Amino acid sequence: MSTTLVVKYGGHAMSDDSGLFAKALSQALAKNLSVVVVHGGAPQVNAELVARGITPRFIGGFRYTDSATLEVAEEVLARQVGPAVAAALIAHSIPAESLSGRTIIKAETLTRLVDGTSVDLGFVGRITAVDIAPILSLLEQGKVPVVSPVASNSDETGALNVNGDLVAAAIAGALDAMALIVMTDVPGIYRNWPDRGSLISSISRDELFSIKDSFADGMSPKVAACLEAIDGGARAVRIIDGRDPEAFALALENTGGTLVSV
Repeated sequence: MSTTLVVKYGGHAMSDDSGLFAKALSQALAKNLSVVVVHGGAPQVNAELVARGITPRFIGGFRYTDSATLEVAEEVLARQVGPAVAAALIAHSIPAESLSGRTIIKAETLTRLVDGTSVDLGFVGRITAVDIAPILSLLEQGKVPVVSPVASNSDETGALNVNGDLVAAAIAGALDAMALIVMTDVPGIYRNWPDRGSLISSISRDELFSIKDSFADGMSPKVAACLEAIDGGARAVRIIDGRDPEAFALALENTGGTLVSV
C-alpha cells in the first residue's frame, strides 16, 4: 500500500508564518509517510498583477491568463512562492526542495470549464501528463518536493498556468497516493454554498460526480480535482480548512473536512 501523501497548500494557510504547516508536515513524516506539497499562490499573484496595473480576472474558478498574466504567474509561483515554502520547511528542519511544475507537467490549452461550457481562458492548461521521476528521486533522498502549479505546453515551447488543485490531483493520481489533502479557505465541500449547514462530511466519487455541475466559482475546480485524483489512482481526497490549525492533524487521523473516496 502506498504511503505517499500529497498536500495542496493554499488559501489562508499560506499566510501563516508561525510554522503550523511545518509542524503538521512533521506529524505526517513522523508516521513514516512520504509527503509531496503542491502550493498555490493566488493572493501573491494578484498582488503582483495589481502592482503592475493588471486587473486579475477569474472565470468559472480559473484565472484568465493573457501573456502578461502568465509571465507574472510563473515568476511569482515558480521563482518566489515555491522557493519560499521550501525555505520555510527547511527552517523547521524538514528537508525540502522546490520544483517548478513546468519541468514535470505537460498540458494543453483548456477550452472548457468543469461543467463543459466552452471558454477562452488564454494561457490556461489542462494537464495531459506528469513525469513523476523527479518527484520520486527527491522522495528517495528523504526530501519533501514542493511543486509550483505551472506546466509546459504540449510542444514545450512555453508555459501554461494550471489550477493548483488540479496539479495536486494529477500528481496524487500518478503516485497512486494514499490520500490527497487539500488545504483551502473553507471547511470542505458544500452541497448548497453558501448554506453553512450543507457541508458534506463524506461522499463517494460517483455521488460527487453526479452533482459536480452544481458547483460554481472556486469550488468547481476543487470538486474536479477530487474526481481526477481518484480516477487517476489516489485512494481518497480530503478537503480541509487551512485556516484551522487543528484541521491537518485531524485529517491525518482520518477525520474532519470533506472526505471523497472510491
